[in-house]
Amino acid sequence: MKRNTGLAALLIAFGALILLNKFGLHTGHFFGSLMGYLVPLIMIGLGYIGIRNGSKIGWIIAGLGIIILLGKMATWIIILLAIGLIGYGFSMLTKRTI
Repeated sequence: MKRNTGLAALLIAFGALILLNKFGLHTGHFFGSLMGYLVPLIMIGLGYIGIRNGSKIGWIIAGLGIIILLGKMATWIIILLAIGLIGYGFSMLTKRTI
């Protein structure tokens, strides 16, 4: 068996599930949200492989994957920022000055 057989089978399975979803066979909310994060991660990974092999299109693919992933994670980034601001505010209130 070849070295990339597992990766090829995984890509085929993901592609088939995406197509089935687009043609009306819905695979559930969890899978849809998982694919929303998985596709940009795959783009970043493929872009990285392209960059390592010296392809300039690898930078484009990885950049698009990062932009898409940041858009998907915007809510989590804002929540973490808010928690950080609250924690920093409390640390400023409890700081003792001598």
